[in-house]
This record gives sequence, C-alpha cells and structure tokens, in this order.
Amino acid sequence: MFEALTDRMQGIFKDLRNRGRLGEPEVDAALKEVRLALLEADVNFRVARDFIKRVRERALGVEVSESLTPAQQVLRIVNEELVETLGGEPGRIDWTGEMPAPVLLVGLNGQGKTTSAAKLALTLRKLGQRPLLIACDTFRPAAVLQLVTLGKQIACDVYEEGTTARPVDIAMRGLQWGRDHGHTVAIVDTAGRQQVDEALMAELVELKAMVKPNEVLLVASAMTGQEAVNVAQVFHDQLGLTGLILTQIDGDARGGAALSIRAVTGIPVKFLGVGEKVEPLTAFYPDRLASRILGMGDMLTLIEQTQDMYSQEEAASLQKKLVKGQFTFDDFLKQMQQIRKMGSLQSIIEMIPGLNQLMKRPEMAKALDEKQFKRVEAIILSMTLQERALPSLIDGSRRRRIANGSGTKVQDVNQLLNQFRDMQSMMKQMSKGSVPKHLAKLMR
Repeated sequence: MFEALTDRMQGIFKDLRNRGRLGEPEVDAALKEVRLALLEADVNFRVARDFIKRVRERALGVEVSESLTPAQQVLRIVNEELVETLGGEPGRIDWTGEMPAPVLLVGLNGQGKTTSAAKLALTLRKLGQRPLLIACDTFRPAAVLQLVTLGKQIACDVYEEGTTARPVDIAMRGLQWGRDHGHTVAIVDTAGRQQVDEALMAELVELKAMVKPNEVLLVASAMTGQEAVNVAQVFHDQLGLTGLILTQIDGDARGGAALSIRAVTGIPVKFLGVGEKVEPLTAFYPDRLASRILGMGDMLTLIEQTQDMYSQEEAASLQKKLVKGQFTFDDFLKQMQQIRKMGSLQSIIEMIPGLNQLMKRPEMAKALDEKQFKRVEAIILSMTLQERALPSLIDGSRRRRIANGSGTKVQDVNQLLNQFRDMQSMMKQMSKGSVPKHLAKLMR
C-alpha cells in the first residue's frame, strides 16, 4: 500500500545522509520533498501541513543541530511524528462487561463489511473468545446467506432470521441466544448503502441505542482514499465510532486514508484487512506501520504471521526433513502456498528491512515475481507424486510432459529442477554445520 511513499522517503533520507551537517536550508528542502510525498500518497493536506510543521520545529532544534548524525536524528523525528499521526497506541477491542459483548460493524456497501465480520470472529477466537455472528443486514440481497456461508467456513455460530424481521429485533434476540449458548462476543453485521442516507443512519442509531455495543467499528476500504476519511467523519458524528477496520490494504491504494483518518477524525484504526479470503485481521500497530513507511521493515508482524501458520509439530517435522535431506517438491509447494497465504509478496517484502530496495534489481524482481510463483506451482502440480518425491526420476520425456501439462517450456522445468537440486545441496551442507561460500558472504 505504501510502496511509492516508502520509495520517496528512502530517497529523501539517503540524500540527507550524504549531506553531513544539516542547516535550515537543508532541512527545509528535505521537508518540502516529504510534504510532496505525503500529498502524492493521498494524505489529507491539513494532516501533511501539521506533520511537517511539527517535524520542522524539532528538526531545527538542539537535538539535531548538536547531533553527530543529524540525518539519523531527523529520520527518528519523522518516525516518531508518524507514529503520533497514526494514533500512537495500538487499537484494542473492548469485550468487558455483560456477555456476549456486542460489537457493531457499520459502513457503506462494497467495503468488505460482511467478510470483515467473519475475519474479526477469527481474530477474536485467536484471543481466546467465543464469538457469535448476528446477521442484521436485511437490506442487501443475499447478505444473510453470505454471512451464514462464511460462518460455516470458519466454524462460527451465526444467528439469523432472514430478511423480514426488523434489524433491531434480530440483534436483541441474537444477543439473548448468544447468552444462552455461552458466547463471549457478538459481532453484529449491519446494513449498508451506496452512500450515507437518513434511513441508514436512523436504523443504525436505533441499533446502537438498543444493543449498547462495547465497540462501534466502521469498515472502510483503503481503495477509496480520502473519501474513507469523509465517510468516517459522517458516521462518527452520528454514531460515535470507537474504531476503524481498514480493508483492501494490499490493493493499489496509496495509503493516505490510514495516515489521515486518526488525525482528522480522532478515530483509531484498530485492524487492517488483506484480500477477500477469510483470514484473521491484522492488528494495527502505529509504530510498525511507520517503520514500514520509512523502509525500516516490520519484522515483528512478519514473525507473528509466520508463527500463526505453523504448529510446533509442523515446524519440527520440517526441520527433520531438512536435516535428513528429505525435503521434497511436495514440501516445497506447501511452503510456497503458506507464504502466499500471508498476503501479496510485496506486502511481505515491505516487512523485511532493506529488501524493498534489493527488489529493484531486475534479477531479484524476476525471482520473486507473482507470475513466477504461479509458474513454479503449475510445474510442480504437473508432476506425479512419485516425481515430486524423487526428482531424479525426471528424464527428458518426463520433462517434456511436465512442460506441456503446465503450459511452460522445457527450459523452465530444467531451471526449477536445477534450483531445487541446489537448494537441497545447500540444506544438507547447512545441516552439517557448513555454509556455502556465496551464502556466507550474504550472512556477514
């Protein structure tokens, strides 16, 4: 989401580092570039203006002028002010009080509200809660059916009464049903519209008054840019929002909404949603996002996502295979598919410090291209189970068959086999305590 902004920021601070001591002209020139970068990323112009003002006041103060590394000090100030602009503290869900604690999800149509309800249920289950989904969207055709289907996918109870009853009555009966069945949190999926209107707001105001939710969360797409900020303000004025779920952050959004919404409305971003698959939401940490924007990565989130994908048993089994040199194409395919579940390759790359710049090299960009992943997947799926376990069986005729079956060329199959053979060899060496020279250089 912040790829263009990150590139601009890295270029600005690289230029600053080359200047040594920084005076007022150098700081002003750099901050002018930062302001342009923020505006191009669709950040609200008042937010960008106030941000630059705060950074300038600090950057021209003693903490930078007397520093031996002024560029690093300016970078630190920018990072701290970004964290403050994003809200400072990570957002948290309040599920205290009478159970099930009601959480009201609101928003316009097409923002991913119903899918986010299921994602939020998964997220809360990971935190030890027993969530219930309540289908109160009686306006949109098939909304109730969609929530029921999502509930089955994630094995989460869904309370629904179709589309004829009043949403407020469905919600109240759903909460009672949740109390009777031992649920701890009730996520109420409400109706939306193409745009805010009086009928929608009247329904939501009544729902809030009767349900008395612990949280009123707006679901908004990052793809809508500054319009998300405007919509958030309207909903906040009417409902008193407690937080925001920002969806589709892996799309082509420039990121301005995430940077602007807290500063303009005062509403904290609590979760980020990636893609349309039903997977847990990502908790919003302002410090981690600021670090990613400035090209410093986000290893904590990457580690947490990786830990969520593997059980201790799976990790131990994989380690044994690596040590014994028994890593097969099936194992390779599984690892590749697990990585892709974590989101787009670009979003993963943004979390690793320095890799974003490395990806600008043509050979690296080609190796980690999404199309290349799909090509490799197609080649492996075209192999028989025996061939995946014993690649040495793959002779010339088998290579031609695999190439035809995967829609690739024999050269592509040969390249994958050679790379896999090299990888197996490297793993064997590492399991014996030795590291190939070319890898050792990279690890220094």
